[in-house]
Order: sequence, then C-alpha cells, then structure tokens
Amino acid sequence: MTDSIRLDVAIVGAGVIGCLIARELSERRPDLDIVVIDRGGVGEGASRYSAGLDIPRGNSERVRRMAAYGQRYFAGTRWTLPMTVIADRTRESDVRERYLEGAGLLATPAVHRGPVDLPPGHIAWLGECAYTDVHAFAQHVAREVRSRVRFHEGSAVLAVAPCSDGIRLRLGTGRSVLADRVVLAPGPWTGSSLWAPFLRPFGIRVKRVVALHLDRAPADGDAAVIFDTEDAFLLPMHRRGHWLFSYTSEDWDIAPDRPGTGLTAADLAAGHRVLAKYSPHLIASTVSGRVFCDAYSPDREPLVRSSSADPRVVFAGAANGAGYRLGPAIAAETADLLETLAGTDVERERIA
Repeated sequence: MTDSIRLDVAIVGAGVIGCLIARELSERRPDLDIVVIDRGGVGEGASRYSAGLDIPRGNSERVRRMAAYGQRYFAGTRWTLPMTVIADRTRESDVRERYLEGAGLLATPAVHRGPVDLPPGHIAWLGECAYTDVHAFAQHVAREVRSRVRFHEGSAVLAVAPCSDGIRLRLGTGRSVLADRVVLAPGPWTGSSLWAPFLRPFGIRVKRVVALHLDRAPADGDAAVIFDTEDAFLLPMHRRGHWLFSYTSEDWDIAPDRPGTGLTAADLAAGHRVLAKYSPHLIASTVSGRVFCDAYSPDREPLVRSSSADPRVVFAGAANGAGYRLGPAIAAETADLLETLAGTDVERERIA
C-alpha cells in the first residue's frame, strides 16, 4: 500500500495531549482535515500510567494560569477528593503563592484525614483536588472527535521529509501523509532520531517516573496527601482498592523503549525514605508499583513552540509530569500558535 493522504494538520501522538489538541482544533476549525497518528493505540503511552491527580498549583504565573484553565475545563467531569498539603514550615509563603485560590487551602494544626502524621517543623493545609483515569479520558476524547478527525493507530512514522508544499510523513503501513502543519505531541518519545532536528534546541530531557502501589485499601473520605517539600503524594485510588505513592525520581535521560526492569530495590529504597518521614507504618505495604517516564523542559514549563528547523513543525508537550492537568491549556496554546502561523503564511503570500 503506497497511497498518500493530503491534510491540513497531522498530530503525531495519541496521548492525552494529542487528543486534546485534536479536539481543540476540530472545534475551532471544523473545516480542517486532521489526522492523529500513533504507533500504538490511543492513550497507550505515558497517559496509560498517569496517576491522573490534579494538584491545583503552579510554580510560575504561566503554569498557574494553565492550571486554572484546566480546572475550568474539567469542571464537573472528575472525581473530587479532599486534600491535605504538608510542607516544611519555612515554605508556608511559597505554598500560599503556588496553590490556586480554588484549592481552598485552610491551615490545620493536625492531620486527621489519611494515613500520615505531621512531623515537627511542618505545617498542613486542608483543601480539595481532583483525579481521573487519564487512559480512559484520552479514549473518551478520541471517541468524541472521530466523526471529524481521522485516527491512524498502530502506524509508526518512519521518515519525515519537509517539502515545498508541506511536511511528508512516511508511515510503517505503507501510506504517506502530506500535511501543511505537523504537531509533535510524542510524550516521552522526544529523543527519536526522526524528531531530533526539530526538537534538539528545546533541551527536552526524559526522566524515569516511579509510583508505588500500597497494598492497603483506602477508606471513604480519605484525603490525597501532598508532600510539597518532597514533590510527592499519596493518592487513595478507591476504584482500584489501593493507595498510590508517587515521588520524585532523579534518574534522567531514559529511553522510553528500553526494556523495562520493573521496580528495583533502589526504587523502593527511594520511596521508603520519604515514607519514613511521614508514614513509616506504610513501608511494609509497598509491594508493587508502576514504572514509566515523561518529558521535562529546562524551565519546568510546558513547551508549545514551532521548530526553528522548520516552523511548520510545532512541538506541544514536555509538561513535566502534568500533561493531563495542563493538557487543555497546552491544546489551546497550540491552536493559537497554528492560527498565528497560518496568518503569517497568508501575509507572506499577499506580499509575494
């Protein structure tokens, strides 16, 4: 099969960000011919392993705006949870600055919800957060937009060729796609040699992500617990019947396709060091978990940029582990950028 497809926009990556971009573009411009391409299935990459916890915070003004946009976008569509935020007392002003007003943080002298203790020198706040099944959500969005967006699942991109009339993608299925614009939303697969000429200047790195499953059933009313100083959290996963403990890993420059080793003794030891500070009695419950990776930007803000190698190629992602909660804003920024680029093309043609 060697047939070629002519399109307006090709989105590479059918994770939650790619699907949200397809939704945003097709809602703004129903006339556009859009395809989403993925070598696997919808939501089968990093989205499948995401905890789906939306902690209402941001480390910069832009990220806080993006987080607030996501809160409005998802309003009424997710499970809400009580939330306890714990931080070193010296970080009180920092916490109040970074958390959104909608989090409703109220200082509390003790922790009464969830299996943790408040260590000396720490302060706690009560608030509210939300979570969802990100894999299922990505599939929901894909199902919603399929009437106006094509999906090519199981279709690996084998070659990328900028041409005078577009960007040509050669697929493993034998097809080729010629698109006016290509949006790269590959999740942690940013290190591919195919994307290197377009993405290298962005300085994206891929980090190992580890979350431990605690063999302990959460009770009704248990709160998610955010260990803000350590950038870690405990999430009661009521639908699965266990707790999840996610913590920061410092294992960088991971290849997503490297054969998985599963949890290691080092993973468990790193998680146990954090738990020992707040919940030592939970250590014995850490019997399993999930290991994957995600893309991070140098300044820890999501990237939505056209490539200096070819401005017809736009990258959207490197959301630093927050692709789901910042995804709606990333999609909106991507659509804005594509509209700007289209306007530039029109003006260039007018002048010519």
